[in-house]
Amino acid sequence: MITNHIKALLVGAALVAAIPACKSGSDHTETAGEESPMPDSTYAPVETKEPNSKYKPAFEGQTRAPGVKTKTPINITVLTSELDHPWGIVNLPDGRFLVTEKTGTMRILTADGKPQKKITGLPEVNSEGQGGLQDVNIDPQFASNRLVYWTFSEKNPGGNLAAVAKGKLSADETKIEDIKVIYRVTPAFDGTLHYGSRIVFDKEGNIFLSAGERSSTETREQAQQLNSSLGKIIHITTEGKAVPNGPFASTSNARPEIYSYGHRNPNGLAFNPATGDLWESEFGPRGGDEINIIRPGKNYGWPVITYGIEYAGGKVLTGIQQKEGMEQPVYYWDPVLSPAGITFYNSDVIPEWKNNLFVGGLSSMHIARLVIKDDKVVGEERLLADEGQRFRALTVGKDGALYAVTDAGRLYKVSKK
Repeated sequence: MITNHIKALLVGAALVAAIPACKSGSDHTETAGEESPMPDSTYAPVETKEPNSKYKPAFEGQTRAPGVKTKTPINITVLTSELDHPWGIVNLPDGRFLVTEKTGTMRILTADGKPQKKITGLPEVNSEGQGGLQDVNIDPQFASNRLVYWTFSEKNPGGNLAAVAKGKLSADETKIEDIKVIYRVTPAFDGTLHYGSRIVFDKEGNIFLSAGERSSTETREQAQQLNSSLGKIIHITTEGKAVPNGPFASTSNARPEIYSYGHRNPNGLAFNPATGDLWESEFGPRGGDEINIIRPGKNYGWPVITYGIEYAGGKVLTGIQQKEGMEQPVYYWDPVLSPAGITFYNSDVIPEWKNNLFVGGLSSMHIARLVIKDDKVVGEERLLADEGQRFRALTVGKDGALYAVTDAGRLYKVSKK
């Protein structure tokens, strides 16, 4: 999937807020662009390229929302370029960061982003294609129990699959102890694409896991099948069991851990601090990348409805975008963004960003800032578009800065000047 997204045309620098090229270890300031705003203080949509399809949105603002620009002067700093294909990042209670690297190690970074400790000895990963060591999160009670949870792609007799494991960070912070794999996304498949694999904790301390449909036309139909984990948002306890009383707990032949279904490759999960709702980013095919609000028991349509087309051209199945009983995305992109990790800005340091959603773009090579009002996207901005980086995962630090890791091994800090 990422390979196909790389083929998308890159974003033109003239269409975004100007950001000077950033060298490792340097910082610089960004301010709003010079073009004139519309009367309502917004700008033209940031996307001006022709879409892949002629499909019409279901409602106004579902795609190509008005452009917006950050008014607060900000610094953009590369804190390190030494990471090895980072995939996930999480804040530690003391202000440091824990990062996964695709090839199978974790790194602890200092609060100012410098690599500090390397954690080895994790279960073997299959790092081919889109696989490897993927997301990471810490237990809500980490300060007392030191438990770490992560996702990774694992080779099995039937093929490859995404798995969730947990263990205790050792006292010297160089290894994970008492490792246990608590959940596997099945069935396994002999492919290396569309694992999904983000994990977040709900208020009760249970886990939401995003699971991809593994990309193949052979497996994509399983996104609509309740006896398969593929193409789902999964809701499990920290022991890997279905959270009781899930939406399909009483449905015959359905997996009780399924929370929602009809997903393609859901690669980002985050809770909206203003509403408590779970939001998701999802790769479409050629066009049709999505942002969704995840509701229990809902069907998000893939592959029956989509705003994208097949990579070779032509319709996906019957080529429809709406169907009764299937959810519409809050927002979609065509051409693609390649939306990876997402995070809501939950700090008061940059007030105009409060409760905005930030989306890491891979093939698009920028971070999208989405302004949300009443569960709709009312503004979009492109940040760091001149850096030439694939933004894999995002988090907001304890200092109110936005942090982002890239496939090339960089950690960026975006902070108030």
